[in-house]
Amino acid sequence: MGKLPFAATYRLRHHAACLLLAGTILASNPALADTQTAPSAPTADAAAPDKAPDDSKDIVVTAQRRRESVQNVAIAVTALSGDALGDKAVVRQSDLQNASPGLSIVKAGLTDSINIRGIGLASGSPQVTNGVSTYLDGVFQPPIVSGAQFYDMAGVEVLRGPQGTLSGANSTGGALYMNTNKPVLGKFGGSGTVAYGNFQNLNANVAINLPVTDTLAIRVAGLAASRDSYYTDIGPAHATPDRLSEHDARVQALWKSGGFSALGKVELIDRQTGGYAYRPIATTQFSAGRTTTPWTIDYNSNPSNFERATITQLELKYQFDSGLTVLSRTAYLNKRINNLYDTDGTELATLGSGQFVRERQYSQEINIISPDTGRFKYVLGAYGQRNKINVRNYNTTAGATTLLIEPDTNKALVGVFGQASYQLTDKLQIEAGLRYSHFHVDGTGAVMLPNRTVLVPQTGTEGDGRATGKITLNYKPDSNNLIYVFAARGYKNGGINPPGGTFNPETVMDYEAGWKSTFLDRHVRTQLGVFYNSYKNFQEDIINQSSGAGGVTNLANATIKGFEASFQAHTGALSLDGGMSFVDSSLSGFTLINKWAVPSQFSGFPQCTGSNAARCFDYTPTLTTSSGGPNLYSPKWTWNVGAQYKIAAGNDVTVTPRINYAYVGSQWAYVTYVAATDLLNAHSLLNASVAIDKGDLRLEFYGTNITNNFYVSGQSGKNEFYGAPREYGVRFSVKF
Repeated sequence: MGKLPFAATYRLRHHAACLLLAGTILASNPALADTQTAPSAPTADAAAPDKAPDDSKDIVVTAQRRRESVQNVAIAVTALSGDALGDKAVVRQSDLQNASPGLSIVKAGLTDSINIRGIGLASGSPQVTNGVSTYLDGVFQPPIVSGAQFYDMAGVEVLRGPQGTLSGANSTGGALYMNTNKPVLGKFGGSGTVAYGNFQNLNANVAINLPVTDTLAIRVAGLAASRDSYYTDIGPAHATPDRLSEHDARVQALWKSGGFSALGKVELIDRQTGGYAYRPIATTQFSAGRTTTPWTIDYNSNPSNFERATITQLELKYQFDSGLTVLSRTAYLNKRINNLYDTDGTELATLGSGQFVRERQYSQEINIISPDTGRFKYVLGAYGQRNKINVRNYNTTAGATTLLIEPDTNKALVGVFGQASYQLTDKLQIEAGLRYSHFHVDGTGAVMLPNRTVLVPQTGTEGDGRATGKITLNYKPDSNNLIYVFAARGYKNGGINPPGGTFNPETVMDYEAGWKSTFLDRHVRTQLGVFYNSYKNFQEDIINQSSGAGGVTNLANATIKGFEASFQAHTGALSLDGGMSFVDSSLSGFTLINKWAVPSQFSGFPQCTGSNAARCFDYTPTLTTSSGGPNLYSPKWTWNVGAQYKIAAGNDVTVTPRINYAYVGSQWAYVTYVAATDLLNAHSLLNASVAIDKGDLRLEFYGTNITNNFYVSGQSGKNEFYGAPREYGVRFSVKF
């Protein structure tokens, strides 16, 4: 890679100095007795990897509030340990689609559209909640601020299909459980990593576990990362979108005495970029100013993006002598984003916008978990969540403000649930779960002119509730096979569609059958499944004709069916793993405003009437009727495969080359189903690495998107986003 520039050398020394200083300070505390607490459900303190199995370890998941082998859980799930995340080049949440079949994570600007089997989130509106519920250390995460990097991770679990009993409302498509490493009593240790790559990509992270007393342990982890932009701006702004500067820190404290334990966490995320990088979609209003060279843009204003998040939580647990466990988890999240946009993404116009979004979330969950012994097991629980969302948007032309959009939203969600299993015979088990969730939302604010004259109120109120659940039959003819069938219902709440309108909840009925098998003397594990979904009241973000603003409506119903398969295998030094998903979906027809036919300068303007002719747009000619098509963000085929070979080089040194290949099929991003504007073409990624290990030391050479594939990774408005180009570098890590 040649000699480093001065700025890169300075940043590398700065990150390395921080890493060494933290290690020196924290290492001054002596280690105590070598004991470890039991993990707290549902986090995966030691989730085994989705790597090659061996004769003694099973892949472990905790999605059902217990530590269970993935081969014994009647759920379609991909489980990745912290090590496996690195092996598969999963650096952040969006990379998971390259390691889990059936999962699509598409860039949408302020949020990512996360969908499993074509069910999840197809709208960027703050009125719409996740359809794939995302949890960090057991705490539900709202859609915004999801770009932070993974560090000091215990593992990730991707659950496919509705998880309406334990994961609750907003899991119609499935759930993601992301779990960090927890403090360990009586053990001093940790890890550190320093990496450098092209685009002056500098990354350092450190984690230290401190055994303060016999009953108290503290774990401190942090990350510092910086990277130049992937893009060259040939316009007058010389913008650097996607340029990265990120600093994250996490402190956890565990106190345990007898059957009682308390785990507290504070996490801070500070992430700044040069704004979102995009170009106009071909054939749209400003496509004449679209550049033709990959990763090249032409801006006349500087975008920016600043994300901040504070996450605090307290987990209290008491385990009785009988094994009965009572668990309480309390959390507060404060997430904020400031954005500036070059709205047209060209030099052709001087359209811009600014945005501030703040979301505060309070949540409380109580679980009562039965002992793991006996024929009858159960989990009982109650959950409450409150979200306050403040949005401040303004649109500009030639630097002058033309429109203010200022909605405020208060949401509340409560639920009670229970799940139980009974071992009918040594081979046959029945499992059933039921949950009732109730949701309420109130909206205030308005769309206004710069003088704060109200054009469209953003007021409204809505409430709804649904029962969800699951019933399963599990048959284990022997210890190496599980055959299961189940029916499950999922629900995602409705909301308000200002001014005064509402939209209904989404519901899905899921019917599945699966077979999980371990054979060839535990050298191969397989997971196979088929599914059929009936999906009602698809929520889509479309233009509200009366207000002109993006609104949400229930467009259609859908049927979704398909199959999935995955495997993990090893023989000697060779390890293989892979997964595949086929999804066939069909969304019924509907009528809507064709957003591509609305000029950008009229975005957010209300429908023309006799009283507002000066500041309005007539949307009537833009109405279009669609005969339907596939579900949005639902690629028909997704698959991935990985292989590695461990070579003994002598003196306790091993060399392990690994290669990963992932394919994500084409998918529709909007319901007008016009290929030129709405279709995200299929893409594939080839990643590779070579790791040299000696004891707890590792030197790794890595490359991602080795073929330098240029592909569209998402849309927002009339612009499209792109995936990262080829990246390569070297990474040094140590465990102690």
